[in-house]
Amino acid sequence: MKDEVVLVTESDEAIGSMDKLEAHKEAILHRAFSVFIYNSKGEMLLQQRAKNKYHSAGLWTNACCSHPRPGEDIFSAANRRLFEELGFTTLLKKEFEFTYKASFENGLTEYEYDHVFTGVFDGEVKPDKNEVSEFCFKSLDEIENDLQNSGKMYTEWFKIAFPKLVSRQYH
Repeated sequence: MKDEVVLVTESDEAIGSMDKLEAHKEAILHRAFSVFIYNSKGEMLLQQRAKNKYHSAGLWTNACCSHPRPGEDIFSAANRRLFEELGFTTLLKKEFEFTYKASFENGLTEYEYDHVFTGVFDGEVKPDKNEVSEFCFKSLDEIENDLQNSGKMYTEWFKIAFPKLVSRQYH
């Protein structure tokens, strides 16, 4: 199956599809999602992206990020990728959307209309080693401290989405 992303307008209207790598090379706006998972103690699940990822390899980020396939519902896509990357599913809640653009050293650019979801999970995490090098749960205070002191360890989208999520939920 060809790995395609859904191209969108700035109001998230689908206008076509394109090969995922090509969309990142040409910096074309496309639909994406970010899943944030908490445990019942309120700690956030973080994953370290596998070293073989085409960008942001080895950086820490939220539980799961990806793109829906053309014709795929955004909730279904988020649940599918959560299971594929971390080996579990849970009830997800849509929180908000945002658009961001970030360029990387390898010439690729993420230009995404990102749908943010949250969920709670206390079971066993079974990461796919092709996607995830490590995972951990951290308190929101620990993450905020990390971002202030060693933000280069985190993905660009996480540095944008995390404060938005925290300000919406806890302040």
